Amino acid sequence: AGEGLTGAARLLFLFGFQPSDTYLCVGPLYHAAPIAFTMAQLRIGATVVVMPRFDPEDALRLIEKHRITSSQWVPTHFVRLLRLPDDIRQRYDLSSHRIAVHAAAPCPVPVKQAMIDWWGPILLEYYAATEGGGTLIRSDEWLKKRGSVGRHWAGGKVWILDERGDEVAQGREGIIYFEGAPDPAQRFVYYKDEAKTERTYRGHLFTVGDVGYLDADGYLFLTDRLSNMIICGGVNIYPAEVENLLITHPSVADVAVIGVPDAEMGEAVKAVIE
Repeated sequence: AGEGLTGAARLLFLFGFQPSDTYLCVGPLYHAAPIAFTMAQLRIGATVVVMPRFDPEDALRLIEKHRITSSQWVPTHFVRLLRLPDDIRQRYDLSSHRIAVHAAAPCPVPVKQAMIDWWGPILLEYYAATEGGGTLIRSDEWLKKRGSVGRHWAGGKVWILDERGDEVAQGREGIIYFEGAPDPAQRFVYYKDEAKTERTYRGHLFTVGDVGYLDADGYLFLTDRLSNMIICGGVNIYPAEVENLLITHPSVADVAVIGVPDAEMGEAVKAVIE
């Protein structure tokens, strides 16, 4: 299965999706993962239900109405679902739901535990970037390795390097790297940004700036990231873009934009203005 399919479609089979599935898309189609997974579902012959706008109770209603078997979420969706009153959470029949994929941002351990307690061990988390690479962890593994984002999804190696580019000892924190194409001509580049592209690679290894460590069993744990990028509700926000707009306001002398913890969105954008 998967002969001649796109990378996203091949991932569906890796995750356990089937052509007989009915898939619920709760995320915006302007974002990479929702559009890629939705199109891949259609390509393998699955049925897709797309929410025009996310509403937590409506998502539960659609799972019951359409007998949804698979879906993809970000942690912010889970937070909003868990805030529903108990009577609403128990009102809908979710028994058809067998795979709930989540990604795009770190999921707080208590939130994921609460979702597994509610939906059962159907959560499947992956960690990846548009640039490539990836790890995968299923609920039964996660319950033994709480907080991990799993092991390399294709059986490859996740590299943890220090700032000099040397591999660190197992259990030590460092910069996370994945293997890119051996042929430089086949590697991704950042549009009109040769300097960023060059900083991203060490030989054929590349990083998106995340920091973490591997345990003795090869499970990856995320701890931080090098870049200043803010992840709000699973969406990447670059502070410089916000700063560049705010600085044009006649009342603003200087501005710095940072990410601050937010219980619902993961991170919120905060501007410090002079």
